[in-house]
Order: sequence, then C-alpha cells, then structure tokens
Amino acid sequence: MKPQKNRNSGVEILIAEDSATQREQLAQLLREHGYSVTAAADGREALAAARRRKPTLIVSDIVMPELDGFGLCRALKSDDGLKDVPVVLLTSLSDVRDVISGLECGADNFIRKPYEEKYLLSRIEYLLMNLELRKNQKMRMGIEISLGGQRHFITAERQQILDLLISTYEQATHINGELEEANTKLREANRDLESFSYSVSHDLRAPLRAIDGYSSILEKDHAATLDDEGRRLLSVVRGSSLRMGRLIDDLLAFSRLGRQTPVKKHFDTGALVREVLAELRIAEERAAAVVALGELPPSWGDRALLKQVWSNLVSNAVKYSGGRPAPRIEISGGESADETSYRVKDNGAGFDMRYYDKLFGVFQRLHAESEFPGTGVGLAIVQRVVTRHGGRAWAQGRPGEGAEFFFSLPKGEVDLDASRARDS
Repeated sequence: MKPQKNRNSGVEILIAEDSATQREQLAQLLREHGYSVTAAADGREALAAARRRKPTLIVSDIVMPELDGFGLCRALKSDDGLKDVPVVLLTSLSDVRDVISGLECGADNFIRKPYEEKYLLSRIEYLLMNLELRKNQKMRMGIEISLGGQRHFITAERQQILDLLISTYEQATHINGELEEANTKLREANRDLESFSYSVSHDLRAPLRAIDGYSSILEKDHAATLDDEGRRLLSVVRGSSLRMGRLIDDLLAFSRLGRQTPVKKHFDTGALVREVLAELRIAEERAAAVVALGELPPSWGDRALLKQVWSNLVSNAVKYSGGRPAPRIEISGGESADETSYRVKDNGAGFDMRYYDKLFGVFQRLHAESEFPGTGVGLAIVQRVVTRHGGRAWAQGRPGEGAEFFFSLPKGEVDLDASRARDS
C-alpha cells in the first residue's frame, strides 16, 4: 500500500506497545503513511496520553505491564470524552477467549501478530472511514455467547460487534490459508525427499555390487594368499557390504511407500497373518517361538502394504524374544464401531519407554546391532503404512519383560459380503 501522506494528515494515532522495537516499527510505518503518531510503553501511559490529547484512533498490544490492552480499552470506553475513539487490539489470536474479552471491553478490531503491514493499514483506513457512521449509530444490543462451557452476556454497539467479528473471521481465514500453503509446501518437500532417497539408494547399488562382487572373488579365489588379519579384514568388508545392501533395500522400500497409494478392500486378516507365519517358518525365523493366534477381525486396506506391517511386527517379535528359554508371541485383535485394532505381544527383550519417541523413526535402534541385527527401518515402515491408511500405531514395553505393538485401522464402507461374514 503506497503512502498517502496528504490524505492522512491530521489523523492522530496513539500506539500502546511495551516492546520498544515493535513500538518503533509500527510508529515508523504509520508515519510513512502520513499519520501523526504518539507512542506509549504500556496501557497506563497510553491512557494518560489519550486524556491529555484525544487521538483519532488507538492501536494497542494486549499483553503489557501496568495495564493490559483489555484494561486500557475498558478505561477508554468508560470515559465520555474518549469512548468514541476506535481501538484496535494486536493479538496472537491463540486463545478464542480473546474475542470474548475484546467484545466485553468494547474493542473495535483485532489485528493478528505478527501483522501484515498492508492488512493493518487497510483496517485502520476502514475504521477511519466509518468514524461518522459509528458516531451516528449508537444502538446497543445484548447477546449471550457460550464458550468453553461458560456463558457470556455481551452488551455492545451493533457495528462494534460486527466489525470485531468480521476482523476475527478475516484473521482466522488468513491463518487457515497460511496453514494450507505450509501443508502444500510440506507435501512437496516430502515428495522431493522421497524422490531423492529413492534416487540415491538406487544409484548406490552399482558401486555396492562392485564391492560385493570383487570381495566375493577375492574370498573364493585368493583367500589362501592372505594371512589371518587379511582374511579378517576381508570378512569385515563382506559383512559391511551385505549390511549396506540391506540398508539400501529397506530405504528403497520405505521411499516407495510415500509414492504408493493404498488400494483398499476388505480381506481376511487371519489368513494374511497365517501366510506371514508360514513364510517365517520356512525362513526358520520362528522355529523355537510358540505363537498364540487369536481371532482377528477383517481389515479394510491395501493387503500387500498391510502384509509388510504384519511381517515387520511378527518378525520383530520373533527376533527380540529369541533369546528367551520359552519364547512366546501372542497375536490378537478387536473392533469398535469405527475402527479395527490389532496387537502383537512378545516376552522378549522389551524396551525402555523413555526412548519411545525414537521407536518408529527411520534407522532408529533401541538395542545394539551386535545383539539384535537389523537396519532400524521396519517399525518406520509400519508407522508409514498405517498412517497412509488413516490409522495409528503405538507400543508399550519394559526392559527384559517384552513388548506389545498395536495398530488400528478405520473401518471402510462395509460391502454385503463382509457384512454377511461378520454376522455368520
């Protein structure tokens, strides 16, 4: 908004702001647009200044020492000589009760902090243009407002109520627009990050294949020419390349999840879990574990993606309970009116709840790799898949006493076949 010095000459604006920096910035902005400005460091100082020389309009912060913005506004509106001076309150709008307090004290407008200069100037101009209208329309009305279980009876001028509520709505709409823009940028950044992770992981495969291939040749054809230390170092290279390969595979799998849209349908959860258990049995991962499989309600989701969830949770339970003399895994489920939930419990190593925030992070581990091998991506995959389905995943555990992992999925539109299956 371009300065309009001639148009605004003669308009005196009083500022009440306890922050010296913000006070000077606002004063400078208003002076650049032709307004005459008086600045006060708190509400009490501003009230004294207004009584000495009546301003055309007052702009006040809410949180100030001595006398806050609400108190200043009440004092002004109860003064016959100052009650017709428009008061603009600067607020973070972090508490909706500010709106009620603004109505109760007689404020004419809200401006959200940090404010946009163009919007602030437009609201000041609007109030100045309507000064005569406000003087002529002195009809007061009473309204009852319920907020947070409390009732508030407000008596105020109709125009003041309208102006204040409109400005509040405008600010809320603007905040919502900012949030939508931030969410759009965040989604774009996530897509870029996923693409970058996929590209990097894919490009790492070529040099890794070379390392793995040549070290394999060296181990098979030239191990006899190496001394014990050389063979040990070669073994380290081979083990590290294999681990790097698993890391890349898991990172690629994790990246693909962000690019894959779930194709949802109803399916038999019990059949899926039995399939996962059979695959683990073939891989000899659960040879010693006793698995108690309970009734599992049908799922609404992408069967292939949710198979990854079950595979990670069950294989984790097998791995972390493997050192027990009698490893046991319990798998169960339940449902409510709007969601189905599932549980995988083991009697293994457990974990310390103090580190819970790290549990579902990528490459986060709560146990040493030498004790429990893995890449630290499995639970991150669980979290991502479940979240993509609109559900949630959580866990609880105690060191040495085992862990319980849960996830829930929202129910979809139940088709006739699924309804009959549940009723039978």
